[in-house]
Amino acid sequence: MLNSLLIAMIVALLIPIYEAWQDDNTWQKMLAFSSVASKTSIILLVVSILRDDWMLGVVGVIILSVGNAGLMLLAHILKRLGER
Repeated sequence: MLNSLLIAMIVALLIPIYEAWQDDNTWQKMLAFSSVASKTSIILLVVSILRDDWMLGVVGVIILSVGNAGLMLLAHILKRLGER
């Protein structure tokens, strides 16, 4: 039951990667990477529950809470470079 849920989550993880692969727009790729980071952290939380390993859960929560901060900083830098 939970293994099939994990497989479905991995398939859902591949959808934004496929969409970003087809498009050359930088913003579309950044959105796809943000989506991948969020989905990966959720998958990590599910795996931590399955294995009853709370250290993995803590890492998943850290990735979920601050994982996209670097991506937002990169978006701001790209926006500033585009204004010049």
